Amino acid sequence: QVQLVESGGGLVQPGGSLTLSCATSQIHFNFYNTGWYRQAPGKQRELVASISRDFVTKYGDSVKGRFTIARDSAKNTVALQMDNLKPEDTAVYFCNADGSNWGIGDYWGRGTQVTVSS
Repeated sequence: QVQLVESGGGLVQPGGSLTLSCATSQIHFNFYNTGWYRQAPGKQRELVASISRDFVTKYGDSVKGRFTIARDSAKNTVALQMDNLKPEDTAVYFCNADGSNWGIGDYWGRGTQVTVSS
């Protein structure tokens, strides 16, 4: 069973910053399209940011210019730097590693809570 482990969530004031990290010892992210998704109460899970195997990045419209996704091949981690956080960013954030295009599985973490509130 592949486990993706997210860390770095917490409570932050509006305008603040947080960095989320996703790690695993069971697969190597270089072989997967990886991304961060979030789900707020009563809403559908949505894409926040993704980074492909060849380092092409994509962002949800609501986070463009504020969030940055990065993959560290040596450490085998995927990070999400979140700046200028807003209350509407409050959600559970999930890490995803999608290798379905290559038949190597699609894996999710259990999520980490991010709360933006004064």
